[in-house]
Amino acid sequence: MLNSSLKHWNSQNHKPQGVIHASPRGGIGTMPNIIVLAKQVFYTQDLRIDRTTKKLKTEGVARVISESDKNAIEEAVRLKEKHGGKVTALTLGSPEAKEALREAIAMGADEGYMLVGSEFEGSDAHATAIALSAAIKKIGQFDLVLCGETSEDQYSFQVGPRTAENLDLPLMTYAVKITLQDAKVVVERNLEDCYEAVESNLPAFITVSREINEPRLPTLMAIMAASKKPMTAWSANDIGLAPKDLGRQGSVTEPLRSTVATGERKRVMIEGEPGEAAEKLVTTLIGEGVLKVG
Repeated sequence: MLNSSLKHWNSQNHKPQGVIHASPRGGIGTMPNIIVLAKQVFYTQDLRIDRTTKKLKTEGVARVISESDKNAIEEAVRLKEKHGGKVTALTLGSPEAKEALREAIAMGADEGYMLVGSEFEGSDAHATAIALSAAIKKIGQFDLVLCGETSEDQYSFQVGPRTAENLDLPLMTYAVKITLQDAKVVVERNLEDCYEAVESNLPAFITVSREINEPRLPTLMAIMAASKKPMTAWSANDIGLAPKDLGRQGSVTEPLRSTVATGERKRVMIEGEPGEAAEKLVTTLIGEGVLKVG
């Protein structure tokens, strides 16, 4: 349960509408240690559809850090630049995920850990959260865990909340602003129809929205220096988990089918003078249900 103080603002004028009080958790440290989760995904703009199988073609497509996770890395680095401390990047994936750690370090993270091995393959949000939670516990003392609100490949919005639950941490989602004050953290959340401010003691878990910041582009020198920073690979055994806890065995959901929606155009040609053609076009659109009258 989140012990916090909540303040609600109207999304247009941000005037306070009410306050709910509760006692906060205990906190640690003045220079925060931050763990940020970074998932590597396929670069969506390069994905294509196989017209025969109706599935995505991933061969030769570059892998990048999921966009909202980049926002989480950027926010973690900004907090470090303001308050000191350390930023640790953590990822789960194939051996190629090492490039995600290298990019995170080039952006300003101090070290990286990756969970890699066949036992992790096929993990759903539940099994992924189990693995990440175990890794975070092994990394040790921390004040904040940050991640993107969702990943670009699954859009489940579940990994962050499930990981927070496993760690028994207060969870704040959809963050658009994070402020550290003494041993507390204040988070502004975008709830679409209003903004909500949540205050909690540390340690805490936060998922960030894309609007929280604009991720920096690493400099060439930062990219070169990233290869010299520490990066550690762990197997399931290293974090105290058995194969039954991960992959398909440890998952509570199973993908049954994956298809790509396609549609055929009618290619209706409208001829005539401009005025006449415009009238025919409107009539056609109304008939197709694209436009509604009255």
